[in-house]
Amino acid sequence: MSIFKRIFRIGQAEIHAVVDKMEDPVKMTEQGIREMKQDLDQAMEAYAKVKALAIRTFNAAEEKRNAAADYESKAILLLQKLQKNELEADLAERLAKEALHLKKQHIIEAETLENQANAHEDSANEVHKNIEVLKYNINKWESELATIKARVRVANATKIVNKQLAKMDSNSTISMLERMKEKAEEDEALAKAYGEMANNQTNASDEIDQALNNHSADADLEALKKQLGM
Repeated sequence: MSIFKRIFRIGQAEIHAVVDKMEDPVKMTEQGIREMKQDLDQAMEAYAKVKALAIRTFNAAEEKRNAAADYESKAILLLQKLQKNELEADLAERLAKEALHLKKQHIIEAETLENQANAHEDSANEVHKNIEVLKYNINKWESELATIKARVRVANATKIVNKQLAKMDSNSTISMLERMKEKAEEDEALAKAYGEMANNQTNASDEIDQALNNHSADADLEALKKQLGM
């Protein structure tokens, strides 16, 4: 049936192979699923109509067979009346023949209707098979859509990271490291200089104290010499 052509066209290739060629795989897959669900609705409606037609045709065939049986019963009753001399022979036989003719006609019509009903039933079964194919493909695509969305999220995240990395080439990275190294060396040299300045200040203070102490010792020595008359 024409409404299923899209399904068979889609089924010719695996979805993972198609994804790589799609500009927007998520939207295209969602659109495909929507179209398939529309096809499923149409198929369900067609199935219901064909199935109902098959049922009505079977019922009509059954009515024809019941009518044929009824005419056979009427023919028997006419012959029984003939046996009881309740009807004239010509009339009874003529009516019985007419009843049997109607019986045969209804049987032929019943067989025709049964053949039509069987054909409708075959069509309904074919539509039902297509419905099952549609349901299977819809479930498959919905499952694949979840996979595609996950792949797209990972791809987008990877693209962002790679884009950031692409902005930082090796030269700029090396230059940045060199500047950081120079800054560290400058900070280390400055710290060393401050340390030496602190040491120099401490040595000067020690020399001053030592000089003062030496002067005091000389004075004491001179005073002692005077006491001894030297």
